[in-house]
Amino acid sequence: MAELCYTVPPSAEGVRLGVFLRSQGVSATCIKAVKHHGGGFCADGAPLHTDQPVRAGQRITFALPPEPPTSVAPQPVPFTLLYEDGFAALVDKPAGLAVHPTLNHSDGTLANGWLYHLGRQGRAGVFRPVYRLDKNTSGLLLLAQNAFAAPALATGAHKCYLALAEGTVDAALRRIEAPIARRGDSIIGRCVRADGKPSVTELRVLGAGGGHTLLACRPVTGRTHQIRVHLAHAGHPLAGDTLYGGHTGLLERHALHCAALRFTGPADGQERQFFCPPPADLRAALAACGLPQGDALRGLTLAFLND
Repeated sequence: MAELCYTVPPSAEGVRLGVFLRSQGVSATCIKAVKHHGGGFCADGAPLHTDQPVRAGQRITFALPPEPPTSVAPQPVPFTLLYEDGFAALVDKPAGLAVHPTLNHSDGTLANGWLYHLGRQGRAGVFRPVYRLDKNTSGLLLLAQNAFAAPALATGAHKCYLALAEGTVDAALRRIEAPIARRGDSIIGRCVRADGKPSVTELRVLGAGGGHTLLACRPVTGRTHQIRVHLAHAGHPLAGDTLYGGHTGLLERHALHCAALRFTGPADGQERQFFCPPPADLRAALAACGLPQGDALRGLTLAFLND
């Protein structure tokens, strides 16, 4: 069970515990859950109610209540776990693996695999991804381990994708700002349309060759298929992305990989940064086009993430 600890600064002397906790980013929902379903709050080991004042230097501690049960069935689905603590976990999702069960993929998803992973550790929990990755997008997926961590991770996660686009993209193209809407009556397809939701993608050309361009992309907004739709709209669909006009000469799936991530730990405030190299199919495509790989690609990607 995850535990949290906060030290009361002099500026919070005499403030009610509930007010102090809110100032530290603990939501009202979380406070209520700890009061009614957890073990309550302690100040230097002694119980303290939320309407009582805190004193400078006190250590306020509490355990997060257990997560509610989930209906997803545990299954041994392969994925790579890159990082895990009591509040966040980071996995490398392979292309071709759906994140959530759907009508077309009722099992065999990352959610099933995550619940299996928890069960093998004797832990209960839920599958709570901070953002979405399409089934055929590979790379880093950040998970919140509990309801306390979810909002902090959602607002503090910064991602950078690698995209292999068809054609030669002008290096001057640094930002695509175009509204995205559902395409016709399609459940899956999206398009740029004036009445769509505001959508912004920042990008940088990392190299060009073999009739393709390697891009680093930062989605400022998080619309469905955003990077894919924006690049297709710019006349440069992703290699392998047949849904948006791409071709399968180099890849049998759209060439998109979540390669870099920076986030702040919800409990300790420490910043963490990760890089995940592209999988074998995308590396082969980059090699065929004479585009950056290895340490050079890592350096270029992280530089854009932190720019």
